[in-house]
Amino acid sequence: FKTTICESVSMKRSREEDDELNNNTIVDDKEEADSDDDDAYRPRARASKIRSGVECPYMDTISRQSLDFDFEKCCSVSLSPINVYACLVCGKYYQGRGFKSHAYTHSLEFSHHVFMKLETGKVYCLPDGYEISDRSLDDIRKVLNPTSTDLRLQLLDQDKAWSRSLEGIDYMPGLIGMNNMKMNDYANVVVQTIMRINPIRDFFLRPETHAKCKSPLVKTLGELLRKIWNPTNFKGQVSPHEFLQAVMASSKKKFVIEKQGDPVDFLLWLLNTLHMDINDGKMKRPSVIHDCLQGEIQVTTEKGTGKAKEMTEDLVEKVPFLMLSLDLPPAPLYKDSMEKNIIPQVQLYLILQKFDNQLVDDNIKLGRRRFLITKLPKFLILHIKRFTKNNFFVEKNPTIVNFPMKNLELKDVIPTPEGKDGTPLPSKYNLVANICHDGKPGDGLYKVHIHRKSEDMWYEIQDLNVVDILPQQVVLSEAYMQVYELQQA
Repeated sequence: FKTTICESVSMKRSREEDDELNNNTIVDDKEEADSDDDDAYRPRARASKIRSGVECPYMDTISRQSLDFDFEKCCSVSLSPINVYACLVCGKYYQGRGFKSHAYTHSLEFSHHVFMKLETGKVYCLPDGYEISDRSLDDIRKVLNPTSTDLRLQLLDQDKAWSRSLEGIDYMPGLIGMNNMKMNDYANVVVQTIMRINPIRDFFLRPETHAKCKSPLVKTLGELLRKIWNPTNFKGQVSPHEFLQAVMASSKKKFVIEKQGDPVDFLLWLLNTLHMDINDGKMKRPSVIHDCLQGEIQVTTEKGTGKAKEMTEDLVEKVPFLMLSLDLPPAPLYKDSMEKNIIPQVQLYLILQKFDNQLVDDNIKLGRRRFLITKLPKFLILHIKRFTKNNFFVEKNPTIVNFPMKNLELKDVIPTPEGKDGTPLPSKYNLVANICHDGKPGDGLYKVHIHRKSEDMWYEIQDLNVVDILPQQVVLSEAYMQVYELQQA
């Protein structure tokens, strides 16, 4: 009698697990009882027993080289994202594991018997139906769903260790290449840049910080960053496919894989959308995005112009910002004596004088304005405006900006905020990321220079290619967007 009760409890548990099956894969009990021909194909001991890896004769058929968890987790037959299992032999995704499900059929047709449920990481043997419990499968689970301890997060910027892929290729966790599926290099450089903003990186590396957020954009970005920083990857590269699918859906196809985009536009959209999604659509709530990147600027519009056109006094407003735009001087139109174009150079300090509250920006629509920074962010993003658009084409300014990679002291150039006691607040920054553009406007490519703090070395990342680079080469690039980190006193 006790045995019967145990079997009943086990069958009940099995039926609860079978909620994962699709309606078209569940066979009615009465129909099963009336059909003798199907008995040979029904799963035996259906999920009622857990076996160790030693007890499963198919463990040696698992092929880790075939596994790729970077793509959209949908059944390769039904295209449904519900209850999807990965075949650990061929790497394909199939729905369900019950009788007549796609995974079950695949196991019979191709003799592939080991499947992992992507939602939970549990492993099953089909068509038998029992669960496999074995520690040797933990490395696959870590690739499917990487996690980091608090101690490891604290030591990320000190860790010099390299990892090795299954192919024997060495890679640096946090500095690995990303697939360019067509023309998404503009998005790849932005993801690589965001990871240099430590509090934002750590926020997404901890799943519990955004577990309640239902935004696919937040979820897929977190998954992508955890894969990039995973020291136990099977491959030394990742694909941003799932993240870019969420980007296309959230942006209503403003940013797509098939068309070149602007990393500045993409970063601003991404930061604002992440802030809104994390805060359930409430803009004024604080978030890790605004805590790291939001500064404040005072805009003074002279009377009789722009917003102050009808006013008798200058209009003074304080406006928050996530990025500061810097104007380049016009490129020369003439060639030198060698019949080559002259490549002009300008100091970063010179174009930063836009924010000294003295230089007037004259705009037909917005009026005559002066700018003053009243609050400096922990991470300062600078946009060097290289591209100008008109009705016919896009023109690129090739001017080289000479910038310091360390100790950018803003108070030496422009007025900076002061504390309550009148002492200057910290205003010295170090460069952590530099996005540059190579080629002609429209058909060029974007790459990013990243500073690895643990080695104090610079690396250039262009999609899948990661190479070390000299600091002098970083300075000579056509910088388009930069991220500086504030030195704390």
